[in-house]
Parts: sequence; structure tokens; C-alpha cells
Amino acid sequence: MDSPNSFLIIFSLTCAFTIKICLADFDTLQDTCPAASPEKQAIFINGLPCKNPSTISAPDFKTTKLTQPGKTDNFVRSSTKVVTASDFAGLNTLGLSIARTDIEIDGLVTPHSHPRASEMLYVVKGTVLAGFIDTKSNVFQNVLKEGDVTVFPRGLLHYCFNLGFDDATAFSVLNSQNPGVVSIGGALFEPDRDIDTMGILVKSLISLSKHDMLENHNYYQNVTLPKFPSLFQG
Repeated sequence: MDSPNSFLIIFSLTCAFTIKICLADFDTLQDTCPAASPEKQAIFINGLPCKNPSTISAPDFKTTKLTQPGKTDNFVRSSTKVVTASDFAGLNTLGLSIARTDIEIDGLVTPHSHPRASEMLYVVKGTVLAGFIDTKSNVFQNVLKEGDVTVFPRGLLHYCFNLGFDDATAFSVLNSQNPGVVSIGGALFEPDRDIDTMGILVKSLISLSKHDMLENHNYYQNVTLPKFPSLFQG
């Protein structure tokens, strides 16, 4: 094989591989592929099998799972409901998930990440402080009002805090049909047993938010949180 042909083959393979790894999920190979019911699944694959095409209907592409507020009677006074292809058949193979977040006054969505997806968050009610923390412990946060949108990059810790005087609601779109959730609270301690530790985390993030608001007069610049692990020290 001569040198020019070898170069072209290597270049083509590299481009194909690079383009593929940039995608959150694999491309669909057909128009629609609503997920089959789990009880009908006879094999296990990386994803969900499609329904029989003859049984696909319009209701497969609609969900009412996010119409009602979530229960916020918990320690952090917030609730997040994520709907994936397992819950909403029409999402299968589209590389998408959706979510609803409800936050009471002074409520907080504790830091968490999605290992397989970036997230776009849209506030439909209230005023929310939303931020994420990069790998250098820099905090990027913004105040979001009704109609505002922010994004959280894939795999980075992010959080939300209700800054307003009324309950807040936001909807999210994630670019994976199974984004996954890694929670600081769930990974390091049990909220029901480690109330003091959860309290330190919540108070630290609220304190950071309010201090930044006072210093910058509602204009949120990037801040650095060099001792983020110290939030878990009593």
C-alpha cells in the first residue's frame, strides 16, 4: 500500500472516530423507535429495544409526567424529576431526556453531575441562582429569572438555589436518553443520618451566593472556591 493511500485511510478513520465520540448518544437509523415495555424485553442491549413498528402511535410521543410539581417536603426543600426513554417511550434513540425541578423559598438543589450529558435549564417561574463548578474549582453562576436559560457542561458539578420570594420551577433538557446522576449527598453520606453535614453544605452554598450578590449588586461574576472539600468538614 503506497503512502498517500495509507494517509487517506488513517485520516478517514480518525475523522469518523472523532465525530462519533463527540455525540452524546448514537444516531438513530430510522424515523422513530419508541421503547418497548421493559416486561417485553428479552435481550439486554446498550439502550432500549424498539416497539413493533405496527404498534407505534401518537401517544408514544407525549408525556404528562412533568405536569405536576414534585414533593419538596424534604431537607433541601426541592424536587427534581428526570424523565428518560425508560419513562417516555418516544425519547428512545433521540439522545434526549427531560426534567422538572421545583424549589421552595430558600430551597436548594445540591451539587450533582450527569456523567453522560450536558444540561440546558429553563426557568418558567421564580428567581433561581444556578451555577456549576469546573475542574479547577472555579464557580460560574448566574441569577435566572422567568424565561432565562443556562447550561451545565457534561460531567461538571452544578446546583440551583431559590433566590426569590416565591416557589421556583425550571425545566431541563439533557442530551442523552440516560444521562445518569452522581450526587455529592448520595455518594458521600446519607441525608437522613448526616443532617449536620448536609446543613454545612447547604449553608455554605447559600452563604457564597448571598455574599456574591451583596458584593456585586446582583451582577454575578465568576468566583473561586479553592477549598470546596472543606464544605464537608464540621
